[in-house]
Amino acid sequence: MVEDRVVEIAERLNQIVEELTDVAYEILREAVEDGATSRPPLEKKVMIARRAVEKAAHTLESAS
Repeated sequence: MVEDRVVEIAERLNQIVEELTDVAYEILREAVEDGATSRPPLEKKVMIARRAVEKAAHTLESAS
């Protein structure tokens, strides 16, 4: 059923959101360990991607 596939995709997207969150924290942790005093550009990009994926997941969840 198509609706079931949409739900599965939304679940996978939510898993990706969690992975991106973990990666962002790892980037920040490494930056702090290296003495950085500002957010690394890669962390900013990861968080932008995370928000986009989260929005996609919510869009699909509201459609089912």
